[in-house]
Amino acid sequence: MDFDHLTHVMRRLALEAGDRIMEVYNAPDFEVRSKSDDSPVTEADEAADALISEGLAEAFPQVALVTEEQAASHAQVVSTFLIVDPLDGTKEFVKRRGDFTVNIAYVEEGVPSRGVVYAPAKGRLFYTLADGRAVEEDGPFDKDRPGAQKPISVSVPDNRGLMVVASKSHRDQATDDYIARYAVRDMTSAGSSLKFCLVATGEADLYPRLGRTMEWDTAAGDAVLRAAGGEVVNFDDHTPFTYGKPGFANPFFIAYAPGVLLVKE
Repeated sequence: MDFDHLTHVMRRLALEAGDRIMEVYNAPDFEVRSKSDDSPVTEADEAADALISEGLAEAFPQVALVTEEQAASHAQVVSTFLIVDPLDGTKEFVKRRGDFTVNIAYVEEGVPSRGVVYAPAKGRLFYTLADGRAVEEDGPFDKDRPGAQKPISVSVPDNRGLMVVASKSHRDQATDDYIARYAVRDMTSAGSSLKFCLVATGEADLYPRLGRTMEWDTAAGDAVLRAAGGEVVNFDDHTPFTYGKPGFANPFFIAYAPGVLLVKE
């Protein structure tokens, strides 16, 4: 894989998809439908998916592509592939909260090694460089010429008082009970894959997820977090979190900055 080319293409497609999404977001009204799993979908999801899928297929025709909005792509089981969630956080999008992201990742042998997370309503853009480092780019964002890039890295956590980030739309009692087992100095909430990015930048130390997710929800944020020095492990036994699973469904997981003393069940 030509990682310079991959970085350029993923970044450009994420920005272009963000523009399409914001056109819908800023419209007076838009239609919201329910998919077979009862999750919401909008024309923004579908337009962004079509744009990204076409761009990736043209640039990397030899690489398998898995995308949330194309059910046919979910049947393949591969260990190296591109994976896309064109609009992660549709519930936040529908409620016009702004906590939604465009997510594109490259998974190598089950590990997300490169990714881009773009939050167009918040003006935040995170991605991995060709050499594997993680950065946040300052806007305004030119499609073909990156602006100022700030290297990002995880915090050095203080276990006497951790900063925890949790889901906005999927918070439950089990999550609260787990968080209560840590010494927490403060908590914040965020939608979509932004939670990974807050750990990646050191704005949070710990992100536990005790709920249903799919690989396209997590791969890009996971890639950025790992590139920033963070880790993601399975919730139950703290073993490595992998991709390319049959059906692309994730188990519960914990994303964190190394140094956090994880609590085992």
